[in-house]
Amino acid sequence: MEKNGRVSSAVVWVSLATATAFEALTVLETQDKTVRAASPWQDDPYDVMVSLAQFTVPMLALVIALRLLAWRAPGGADRAWQTMRAAGVMTTLVGLTLAFEWVAVIARTPSSFSGWASVLISGLVVNSVLTVPAVLLLVRCRRRPGSSRSRRQDWLGDVVFVCRRIPVLRAWADADAVDWVRRRAMTVFVVVSTLAAAAITGAQAIGEHWTDPLLITWMLIVVATSDLAFCVISNAIAGFITRPPRTRTRRIAEAAMVAGCVAISVATAFRDALWSVLGTGTLTSVPALAALTLGAGAATSVIAAALLLARFPQGPSGPGRHHSDAAGVHLRRPGTNR
Repeated sequence: MEKNGRVSSAVVWVSLATATAFEALTVLETQDKTVRAASPWQDDPYDVMVSLAQFTVPMLALVIALRLLAWRAPGGADRAWQTMRAAGVMTTLVGLTLAFEWVAVIARTPSSFSGWASVLISGLVVNSVLTVPAVLLLVRCRRRPGSSRSRRQDWLGDVVFVCRRIPVLRAWADADAVDWVRRRAMTVFVVVSTLAAAAITGAQAIGEHWTDPLLITWMLIVVATSDLAFCVISNAIAGFITRPPRTRTRRIAEAAMVAGCVAISVATAFRDALWSVLGTGTLTSVPALAALTLGAGAATSVIAAALLLARFPQGPSGPGRHHSDAAGVHLRRPGTNR
């Protein structure tokens, strides 16, 4: 067990080092206007993925690093497994972003690679090389010994463990507060996503001198829904908060909502291509942009809900039946035991 803990810790540290190198280059290429102007992946759809990773990767890196403070606390097997899964999510985001950036490089003519563009491509090569060992280590350690449904410890429990050792925070780390967060995990995700989106949108609006309230509101919704999908999906994978049993209707509604949130981000990334198919002319109107992207999200949510309701019909126990699944929105087909 101790040997497995050391291996898991090493894998986590390699993933954190990879994320740090990735974030350093990403901040440079997105926050410096001169560098951004030369970036091969400054335009959509590449920029949507870069923008998402720019904020989600450091968030994951921070919570992973903080969890190392409780690494030797009780529940080590669950902690190591969940932390490696979180590191896997973080590394996957890094890998997907690097893939988008490589596509952007391939799509451009080599003659345009000069100055800062050459520096960014060199950094892309370095990040790609650093990501490979992290991916290989995570794949090698992907199997968890024992049942995947025997989870007893989550990240919230570790927060309580650490807070109870800090006199100032000890009063807040009681059972009632923990139960409140577990019962209202979706509310917590929505609030956190909205606050993060407000900060990002505010900074963008100030930096770009936006004055159109509709444009600002649209971006707030796009960023908030993207963050919300990230929170729910990453929680389903890494088990940040073990959620209590939920009804079938609630679980389907959450799954449909996440599908709609993802669809908004996808529609935003490929808005010009979608508009060329569905609209006429060039997409320059903010109302048309909002209708296209948010409409795609709403339509996807409705379709996803209909498909899930059809695929997972009501069981014999009636509408009040609850499903216990700490991982999030996973649904099992009737009659299966796996």
